Amino acid sequence: MELTEILCMLDSAHGPSGDEGDIRAVIQQLARPWADEITSDVMGNLVARKKGSGPKVMFAAHMDSIGFIVTHIEKEGFLRVGKLGGISPKDVLNTPVRFKNGVRGVLVAEEKVEDKLKLEDCYIDIGARDEEQARSLVQVGDTAVYDTAVTEVNGRVISPYLDDRIACAILLKAMEQVGPCENDLYFVFTVQEEVGTRGAKTAAWSVDPDYGIAVDVTDVDDTPGSGKYGTCKLGRGAAVKVMDSSVICHPEVVKALEQCAQDKGIAVQRDIIRAGGTDAGPIHVTRTGVRTGGISIPCRYIHTPTEMADLSDVQSCVDLTVAFAHAKL
Repeated sequence: MELTEILCMLDSAHGPSGDEGDIRAVIQQLARPWADEITSDVMGNLVARKKGSGPKVMFAAHMDSIGFIVTHIEKEGFLRVGKLGGISPKDVLNTPVRFKNGVRGVLVAEEKVEDKLKLEDCYIDIGARDEEQARSLVQVGDTAVYDTAVTEVNGRVISPYLDDRIACAILLKAMEQVGPCENDLYFVFTVQEEVGTRGAKTAAWSVDPDYGIAVDVTDVDDTPGSGKYGTCKLGRGAAVKVMDSSVICHPEVVKALEQCAQDKGIAVQRDIIRAGGTDAGPIHVTRTGVRTGGISIPCRYIHTPTEMADLSDVQSCVDLTVAFAHAKL
């Protein structure tokens, strides 16, 4: 299955933080042919293992997405919502959304708002005539996600939730391609990353890996007015994480990833971001500590309904994941 086809399947599945059941089921189905065993834990993390006799290597990609949760239903039938994860209202105005049960709507701002927009100034319109009809369609506590399409443009993909469904697709392709391996591999699809990297904490404790690699998107420095928040550029290859606000990567892992890239002719660049963290944060401080690094996908417009990544970078991330899986550690 082509990577973009996998991405479309993942994007069509519901899975905001705390409500990952649908996306977990899709990933489990896709991972089953390539895993020796698949388990899940109380938090909802999915662990697909390819058994080996060597060191334990844990690759983590979070399967949850940011989203909205209904807090109030007004008498006119409009929905007030809270946010699951980091959402900037100005980035999502007039965006179509969908609920788990298929109900669709659009996020809109009140007309009176002129500046300093807050989510409290917005509502979701599902076309209900009144509160009674709205309550027949959704309930307080129901969650909604972006309902925008996956599009390919000039070798790049525009999609909602590349953060972090593109990394889930990368791990699935790596599982398919890695073949027999000496290292003991754990491909972990974590929950609740967007609300505090919660799933990775319990998953890493359970797996107790020797090495941990967080696979996630990273901010870029290649758009007008980018502000130098990241170091990466689209089209320059997979990004080897050095640091973010949650982790300073273990120098041995940074060196090993870059050596794998050099040996296999994989295009790479270095990833440092000023703000934001990944599952690497809780992984590296698990138990007595884990040698931890990251494979990052350069991504524009993170947390908007139209994130963008370069497909050549994505392929480089697949190749680097496979190469590290086989590394002599």
